[in-house]
Amino acid sequence: MVGALRRARWFWVTGLLAFVAALAAVLLLGRTLGAEAARVATDSTLRAGARRTLRNFYEGGGMNMGLLLPMLAGLIAAGAGLSGRPAWWDRLNRLRGLLVPAVAIALAILVGAVVVLVVQPPVNLSGQTLGAWGGWLTRADIVYFVYSTLFAPVTALNPFLDSLKLATPLIFTGLSVAFAFRTGLFNIGAPGQLTMGAVAAMFMGVYGPPGLGWFLLPLTVIAAGLGGALWGAIPGLLKARFGSSEVINSIMLNYIASGIFIFLIGSNTYPFFGQTRALPFKAEGYEAQSAELLPAARLPTMLDLLNVGTGGATVLSLGLVFALVAFVVARLALRKVRNKTLISLAAAVVVGAVTWRIGVPVEGVASQLNAAFLIALACVALFGTLMWRTATGYALRAVGLSPKAAEYGGISVARGTILAMTIAGMFAGLAGTHYVQGGALDAYRLKGNMPVNVGFDGIAVALMGQSTPVGVVAASVLFGTIDTGGIDADLKLDAINRDIVTVLKALIVLFIAAGGFLSRRVTDPPPPQLVAATDRTGRAEAGRVGPSAAATEAQTPLPNVGQSTLDNTREGGK
Repeated sequence: MVGALRRARWFWVTGLLAFVAALAAVLLLGRTLGAEAARVATDSTLRAGARRTLRNFYEGGGMNMGLLLPMLAGLIAAGAGLSGRPAWWDRLNRLRGLLVPAVAIALAILVGAVVVLVVQPPVNLSGQTLGAWGGWLTRADIVYFVYSTLFAPVTALNPFLDSLKLATPLIFTGLSVAFAFRTGLFNIGAPGQLTMGAVAAMFMGVYGPPGLGWFLLPLTVIAAGLGGALWGAIPGLLKARFGSSEVINSIMLNYIASGIFIFLIGSNTYPFFGQTRALPFKAEGYEAQSAELLPAARLPTMLDLLNVGTGGATVLSLGLVFALVAFVVARLALRKVRNKTLISLAAAVVVGAVTWRIGVPVEGVASQLNAAFLIALACVALFGTLMWRTATGYALRAVGLSPKAAEYGGISVARGTILAMTIAGMFAGLAGTHYVQGGALDAYRLKGNMPVNVGFDGIAVALMGQSTPVGVVAASVLFGTIDTGGIDADLKLDAINRDIVTVLKALIVLFIAAGGFLSRRVTDPPPPQLVAATDRTGRAEAGRVGPSAAATEAQTPLPNVGQSTLDNTREGGK
């Protein structure tokens, strides 16, 4: 507090120390509770019921709100102290785009806490009457328990893998919506594009030539992308040719895709002009599903893909982690090299191949997280490269920012619209690989219970991720985490169920749409040069018209923003 009041330069150190102290307390408490749980498990003097109760008591403990709040406060204080240094202020200022989603999440958590307090009555197993303070502690404990349960999957491998499994289709659909947003379009047809991608993957995976062998797998993935791309190109073509709204067209195409989906696997027969025709697509039985995919067309699980153990042991390879670290380090070390991305990628491939056999043993891990997650990450890289590293992406962004200006500059708006919706549809169609080829629904087939509504969740993911590839991944993992934790919250509390997750998602979208109730000057401030020039001109002269005001304005020229931008572009080109 002394450092904060004096605005001392060493103030950030105290915040960092507070964070480290709270983190050390969390780790120490975890070790102590783990030791007590192990002691109770081996104590033969206790009855079985008492041993189970005590073990659950110790294993259910851990970081509480009293330790969580100092950790958050320490990080915030350290960031606030570092922001007083010009170099760190510039670094933190680049993260200004995170303000709106961060504030939206915080507000959603606060409103969600009020909902929990209203819906869930206090839990009192002691039988004693709670006073005012005891009642408040009990209610605060319920709120903390709900949120700690929602975010608990990040603390264990099995739940975390389940979170990534739920996040994988959200990455695809979030990229689909975000790509359209970047080009000035609103793709609300991701559910239909996902459906058609899954149907196309089913056709290739079930009826493709078995003689193709392993080549059938990439063909099935390509078929899923083409199915979604075709369904996305239709509203793009209609908008480019006739000017019709892509929102209405994509919504209507969702219903058409649903009808085709039900027609294919809903029944083995259908009436046609008074005659009954047979359909070969539905598998035998009452359940709405297709035949199983050929083994060569199935995606492996991530556990099988990363397992380098022998003799039945499960050892997860760390090669991908080392490759990612090598890529980041090489990029930072080669900042001024022209082909730094290609060189860094080559270094990552070499490091990953060399360290592939290095791994960590795990036990009792089972998950249906499949290689569609890697396809999703490849789509993230494709999104970023295409949108910000190519002339095509520049043209698409120009169309999104100002179609008339782009057309005046020689860019075809119609072609950009069709291309943008086609690529957006491809991203959504590839989500079908997760369900059909990856067996996420416990079967390698097209099934009637495929959750196509993740296409609409992609809108929330794109909004929260600020229509950036990395933001979409982060938002998808967050939603996948709270979806997984919502299952445990539903099991452990009476009045709280998985609907709390839906409430949180809706609140996040609502607050993001409201800009987090932040001022435009905070989220998108004017350039510092413009502010300095305005301050030199003087606010008193702002509304005056006359020779003195004109002379003052002439003596203080505004920064040449166009020239500055041109210079930066030339430097980037070099």
